[in-house]
Amino acid sequence: MSSASVREIVQTFETIDRDALAALSEKGRADPTAVRTVRARPIAEGRRFRHLNYVRNLDAHVVDEPPGLLGDDTAPNPTEALLAALGTCVAVGLQANAVARGWTVRGIEIESEGDINITSVWGTGDLSPKAVGLTAVRLTAHLDIEGASQAELDDLVAHAGDWSPVLNTVRNPVAVSLVRNR
Repeated sequence: MSSASVREIVQTFETIDRDALAALSEKGRADPTAVRTVRARPIAEGRRFRHLNYVRNLDAHVVDEPPGLLGDDTAPNPTEALLAALGTCVAVGLQANAVARGWTVRGIEIESEGDINITSVWGTGDLSPKAVGLTAVRLTAHLDIEGASQAELDDLVAHAGDWSPVLNTVRNPVAVSLVRNR
């Protein structure tokens, strides 16, 4: 992996507030049926495959394609953005659960990679029967957490995977609709 190590990114790891986490957890226990709708609005920028993605009231983040896929290589492509979201969601779960267990988190890094056949070129290339999309995803958690045994860290990783919303969206069938606005 060519990314910087956790130590190079953050000198002092600022963890989440354990009491605030407990309050948030209790709120979830109080109403386990609560559903929240989240939204994102990608807009084609008009520069090859660059898209501006708007979420909440945040500045747009760019999603682009690499030169090999006719993009400008200015940002992650959609599959890379998915892998980043997947790894980030798992990392958030790892951090929250480590803090809830009273452990000291000094660093978390998730390596995420996936295999994809790109020969269909979004339905304009080789259309022979094949899996469309990622066919395998591999995540590796690098943890710098004090106060836990190796077995407890293994359990933490499994638990975070079981409860990661993004990981479970990828793992499990989910109803998705795509329609044209009329």
